[in-house]
Amino acid sequence: MNRISECPVPADTLRAAVEWAIVSRRSVRAFVPKPVARDVVESILDVARFAATGVNMQPWKVHVLTGDAKAGVCEAIRRVRTDPELDASFSDEWPYYPREWRSPYVERRREVGWELYRLIGIDKSDRGTMHAQHGRNFDFFDAPVGLFFTLDRVMQQGSLIDYGMFLQCIMVAARAHGLGTCPQAAFMKYHRLIAQELALDPDEMFLCGMSLGFPDPDRIENSLVTGRAEVSSFATFHGG
Repeated sequence: MNRISECPVPADTLRAAVEWAIVSRRSVRAFVPKPVARDVVESILDVARFAATGVNMQPWKVHVLTGDAKAGVCEAIRRVRTDPELDASFSDEWPYYPREWRSPYVERRREVGWELYRLIGIDKSDRGTMHAQHGRNFDFFDAPVGLFFTLDRVMQQGSLIDYGMFLQCIMVAARAHGLGTCPQAAFMKYHRLIAQELALDPDEMFLCGMSLGFPDPDRIENSLVTGRAEVSSFATFHGG
């Protein structure tokens, strides 16, 4: 693809397609058992690699899991989670969420969590079922493809900005193939186990996982649509 060529479609068509791909991206938490061809995954990554990156560092490393490789990681995490004492020995390598939750972030977190459980039919007091639902993260919500993202430990916080843009490009590009995704920070807790299962280089820092596949339209959890704050609530315009 020529990166400086003229757009091949009319401007209105382009705008509608790009905006649709961004706005329609949602976290999919149930997938159908339909395989995703390797060339499709490669095509998505081939587009995402053009994400903006400081001084062209391109800090991303991607591990694509399917079949037995994915099943092996899922089973290893499942074994740990069945042993509370062993599970307690695992923790995130770095803090994704704030140590102190403040408004409006804590309200947004609670709203999406309880709305998901309400849709599924899980009562707030049913800790066992909530634990089981959370555990579906570690089966990639039955998606046929799991992605793990790592970063060289020598890199600094600026590379996390680059990485966020790269992840967004993957999720938006997936929409063009009719695919859904779910970015998953939950996997961070088991970074040591994942590193062992995949024989990761010690210099690779685990960032997050992502499920990739065809969304199941019949699963109620996929009807969840999260709200977004209006532009006026977070943007300040200077200069008139």
